[in-house]
Amino acid sequence: MLRACAGEKLRAVRARALLAIGFAGAFRRSELVALHVEDIRRDAEGVRVVIRQSKADQEGEGAVVAIPHGDRLRPVAALDAWLAAARVAVGFVFRRIGRAGQVTDEPMSDRAVARLVQAVAKLAGYDPALFGGHSLRAGFITSAARAGASIFKIQEISRHRSLQVLAGYVRDAQVYRDHAGSGFL
Repeated sequence: MLRACAGEKLRAVRARALLAIGFAGAFRRSELVALHVEDIRRDAEGVRVVIRQSKADQEGEGAVVAIPHGDRLRPVAALDAWLAAARVAVGFVFRRIGRAGQVTDEPMSDRAVARLVQAVAKLAGYDPALFGGHSLRAGFITSAARAGASIFKIQEISRHRSLQVLAGYVRDAQVYRDHAGSGFL
């Protein structure tokens, strides 16, 4: 899907950053649109993103999600490219882009995130009806499970309070791994 966002126009650069960061941090769309530049702390391995409040954290205790630089999707580089192209140094990270192509001070809506994911899925040749704002979060969890990450390491990123809910994603991702019939079917 990142390849489907080709070009250096602001909308393409923002789409790549939003998809890469949203996926790498297993973020909810509400968390992405609430993200501020001030919530991003850089270190040698990548960035640490402070989530001030989320669906699972109504009290606003906050959480920190580490996002490595990465070798394939390169989420931190995509984020940096967006911040530089949009000239965003403070305030909301993922902002609306006006009809004339100017970056506004207003954040994207959470619904705009879902529409962007669906539009890029369509560009990439996928059925957009199968994608939405939750796809970034669910995609990370499923991909991590398929790659063999422990449920506890996945929970560090996804911030699920319930292992039972998280296990539903993991079970689906590993339905064929070590299948009982794989040795004789």
